[in-house]
Amino acid sequence: MILPPVTKLPKVGTTIFTVMSQLAAQHSAVNLGQGFPDFPVPARLVDALTRAMQAGHNQYAMMTGIPALRQAIAAKTARLYGWQPDVDSEITVTSGATEAILNAIHAVVRAGEEVIVLDPCYDCYEPAIDMAGAKAVHVALDPKTFAPDWDAVRAAITPRTRMLMINSPHNPSGAMLGADDMQIVADILRDTNIWLLSDEVYEHIVFDGARHESALRYPELRERSFVISSFGKTYHCTGWKLGYCIAPPALSAEFRKVHQYNTFCSFNPAQHAFAEMIEAEPGHYEGLGAFYEAKRDSFREQLLTTKLKPLPVPGGYFQLVDYSEVSDLDDLAFCRWLTIEKGVTAIPLSPFYETPPPGQRLVRLCFAKNETTLDAAIERLQAL
Repeated sequence: MILPPVTKLPKVGTTIFTVMSQLAAQHSAVNLGQGFPDFPVPARLVDALTRAMQAGHNQYAMMTGIPALRQAIAAKTARLYGWQPDVDSEITVTSGATEAILNAIHAVVRAGEEVIVLDPCYDCYEPAIDMAGAKAVHVALDPKTFAPDWDAVRAAITPRTRMLMINSPHNPSGAMLGADDMQIVADILRDTNIWLLSDEVYEHIVFDGARHESALRYPELRERSFVISSFGKTYHCTGWKLGYCIAPPALSAEFRKVHQYNTFCSFNPAQHAFAEMIEAEPGHYEGLGAFYEAKRDSFREQLLTTKLKPLPVPGGYFQLVDYSEVSDLDDLAFCRWLTIEKGVTAIPLSPFYETPPPGQRLVRLCFAKNETTLDAAIERLQAL
């Protein structure tokens, strides 16, 4: 008799995003759970992808990413953040941000070491840490504002701490780190051997005139950072699974050792398409904040006609709502009830935590949807 395998990820099951999307499909619910747009990809990008495939760019790409795309990323980074990474030694194209996060962790974190994560955090962080044989050390954000407690972060550092992970704009809350926060991060990490992983996949989706405080703006942070970005979030094509990591040469060299034996390279024709899109239409990413800010404002105004209380959304395309006037169910049970009985799917916050705040009654809704989808959801939510 063959014994079942001993799991390397005992805390991992099917992701909450898959569970809720399947439930939405089963009950014909309006799916505001999983964070994907349901409106078209930019026409130029689709046309460029088609041309790339027709031109024969269908075999393996360079392991680090095609030169034209890395050059476009470097120029865009300089334009946005005032610093230009080296095209050959500091930029690596990956199969989405999720791969980049795993690569970065495995590049520098060893068994028995620790990685500090700020709860709530995206659900791929801890499994990647676990697979490295390391330990995720969870430090809670403020349960109301989702601001970091930097004193608690300092207190969590031990001789085994190897990495700090930050995420701004933040998923699931939309909270953002300011310039003061980035200076504090620099102060905390100074004179340590702790690396920084800065998850910036929503970098262009910022509102109310705010500035995205990328780690790349700060020389002291750049020298110890993996900065991770996502084309899928910026160009409405999450299914293309393409992202990139910017890191100094020594870190990029270690990152690429993992990348080349993970995916080796990423979707070649899409790389050609993104290279063209970035250079030809910079207005797309420059105007993305305004595009989503209009959606945020409209969706919030509609939510105020329901019993759900919307929280502030400084960035990203998710809206947290307080459902305490509707139900006292825990968030997972509430999301199941909302899907099955009311026909709208949300994502509970508890899977983003090691230990959810007691009595928290918050769920996440995605407003990266067309108006028809959002209107249909609001009509059902008004019946709560």
